[in-house]
Amino acid sequence: MEPKEENTFQSRVDLSQLAESVEQIRKNIGEWIVGQERMVDLIITAMLADGHVLLEGVPGVAKTLTAKLVAKTVSVGFSRIQFTPDLMPSDVLGTSVFNAKTTDFEYRKGPVFSNIVLVDEINRAPAKTQASLFEVMEERQITTDLHTFQMEEPFMVLATQNPIEQEGTYRLPEAQLDRFLLKIEVDYPSLDEETMMLERFHRRHNRQDISTVKAVISAEQLTNYRDKIGEIHVEDHLIRYIAAIVNESRQAKALYLGASPRASLAIMSTAKAYAAIHGRDFVTPEDIKTMAIPVMVHRVILTPEAEMEGQRVHAVLKQMIDKVEVPR
Repeated sequence: MEPKEENTFQSRVDLSQLAESVEQIRKNIGEWIVGQERMVDLIITAMLADGHVLLEGVPGVAKTLTAKLVAKTVSVGFSRIQFTPDLMPSDVLGTSVFNAKTTDFEYRKGPVFSNIVLVDEINRAPAKTQASLFEVMEERQITTDLHTFQMEEPFMVLATQNPIEQEGTYRLPEAQLDRFLLKIEVDYPSLDEETMMLERFHRRHNRQDISTVKAVISAEQLTNYRDKIGEIHVEDHLIRYIAAIVNESRQAKALYLGASPRASLAIMSTAKAYAAIHGRDFVTPEDIKTMAIPVMVHRVILTPEAEMEGQRVHAVLKQMIDKVEVPR
């Protein structure tokens, strides 16, 4: 009887350092946020896939706190913009001011000129202020007064919004929604998680000072990790599987608007990143199914009939994805 061959499989992409950094980020955030592991993993996925994130949930589920903690884990610039109904585009992008010494106008950069930008309650600003983010989110540059300013890499927008409150809010245009790589719906914690949260808060004497959170990766490391994500392997039949899922959204009877080709690219890039943070240098069908809903949920629109029947986009997409045959 011949001796069994030893398993000599080795990862084609060295993900050891990336895995260590991801675990440290999870640990840092986990010291302050109880539960919400899915939300944290999806934000890390978007960061590694070089995309923006929209966090949607009722007030008090730690959307803003999580965004601030994520920003603190990376040694880069951070700014926060509180969107309000009276906010102007110049309050976001900056404006030209007259310099009496040089007798010329000079551009004063706005808070969007940073690396990680938290836009709190993005749906509270009117359309023209929301539109100020169109160019910078898509092209990583700002054009104003005949000058173009390139954003410093890495650049990521983390936006929050409340889906319940309607008064004093403005619906985000589809063009802006499409610029978010992922939309993450943040749920309430479970009973056990909320109990643990209360115990921690009590031990900290009702204080929540996150100034002690230390950065665990640098901008250069993040850039290197993003390069490694591009090397993650995707089989040809899985590429077709991604295309089939997105194409099915255009055929679904409950959807008035299906997902665009940008959604296909987003599913692929996020599936690669999701595989990497779980220690794999290859994408599986489960990675694709996991990322398909947060990628597409804000890119599709229900038909009026489906809305009247009380159907939800999330449920429609899940049913639609389950119909697509999984490649073997």
